[in-house]
Amino acid sequence: MEMIELLRSRRSVRKFTTEAIEQEKMDLLKEALLRAPTSRNFKPCEFVFVDDSELLRQLAQCKPHGAAFLEYAPLAIVVCADGDKSDVWIEDCSIASILLQMAAQSIGLGSCWVQVRNRMFDDKTTSDEDVSNLLKMPDNIRVESIIALGYPAEEKEPIPFEDLDYRKIRINSF
Repeated sequence: MEMIELLRSRRSVRKFTTEAIEQEKMDLLKEALLRAPTSRNFKPCEFVFVDDSELLRQLAQCKPHGAAFLEYAPLAIVVCADGDKSDVWIEDCSIASILLQMAAQSIGLGSCWVQVRNRMFDDKTTSDEDVSNLLKMPDNIRVESIIALGYPAEEKEPIPFEDLDYRKIRINSF
């Protein structure tokens, strides 16, 4: 599928079938993540593949809103980085996250981004700290996002071309 077709058809999927993701597709997702570009080629990103149902249930509680669907995903990939390796680890993780979503789309999987950085687990603990503790991460590793993946159990229509807001595009100046 051409890239523009992937972009046209990609929608956030929060409902998944129980079908397991085949190993060859898992391998493609790993390759896509490892091919993600990083600033100055510092490669600060790290990735934790989670398919354990109890861990998925706990990850689904990493923030009060917007993560519950992780419990029912067959796979979640925690996108994180060594914050000491690069001052732009957030951007590098964001690039990896969206490339992961596009790679998933290209092989028939649905996905949805769960924002972790700058979110709160409760009044005292950040979502980043909660996920880090749950997955036993070293102190220098920071979590940007969790990408839920699986075979879609819902079908969403692409956003129509005529609904694109071309007022967001400017030429030569704002």
